[in-house]
Amino acid sequence: MTDNDLQRQSPSYRLAALDEEFILGDSTRGVRFLLEYAKAEELLRKWGVISTIVVFGSARTKPAVEGDARPPASTPSPDAMSRQIERAAHWYEQARRFGRIASERGGALQSRRAGRRNVIATGGGGGIMEAANRGASDAGAPSIGFNIRLPKEQEPNAYSTPELTFQFHYFAMRKMHLAMRAAALVVFPGGFGTLDELFEILTLVQTGKMPRTPIVCFDRAYWSRIINFDALLDAGMITTGDLDLFSYADDAEEAWKCLVDRGLETEVPPDD
Repeated sequence: MTDNDLQRQSPSYRLAALDEEFILGDSTRGVRFLLEYAKAEELLRKWGVISTIVVFGSARTKPAVEGDARPPASTPSPDAMSRQIERAAHWYEQARRFGRIASERGGALQSRRAGRRNVIATGGGGGIMEAANRGASDAGAPSIGFNIRLPKEQEPNAYSTPELTFQFHYFAMRKMHLAMRAAALVVFPGGFGTLDELFEILTLVQTGKMPRTPIVCFDRAYWSRIINFDALLDAGMITTGDLDLFSYADDAEEAWKCLVDRGLETEVPPDD
């Protein structure tokens, strides 16, 4: 009998679904993209997640008890550093409060069968994301963490529901999952990533690719200093109607009221 070991050991003979080298190759990029969509979609449906409230914000924000006193590269004065730490701790605490308020009042505590609405969804990491997931956990509600795999590994925070803690390779698919169930968006102070996500949602709503969705920027003073929306208006790059796409809030209760006033659905069916 002819020896067929070489044939059986050849990479081409492996079952395609079990061939890691093939699955991770260039020609199957579209398949991997689909898998990232399908895996999260299946689990979100299994948990009865109908809609989410997405919370963005800096991963560098710390609670007061964990305030990082190391000076940044600009080396501000001790007083300035103290104010920065205090502001960051305030943002963290308000994000935590908001996560709890939204979870208690929005429908996240419904059963899987009844369907869960307005479930807190974050990028899954630390800082503001941790705070919002933590607030949902304080309320005994599930919450979602859409983590992204980065060269410097991002660690999921300890407060998102384990079964709803995901990891994505593709930013585009992560953004899609963040947007597709979003009934509202609350954006806390943050950097490049937060700005990216904010303008992504604003653009989707502005262009009609996404239903009119309540958007709140937390801490008017911060956002007014970071982005000069009036300059965009004066230059003719946006319209006055575009400025109505979002509002500002300075505490968790005000943020929740803004969402409700802007049409967030909070009524939930009876939990049989």
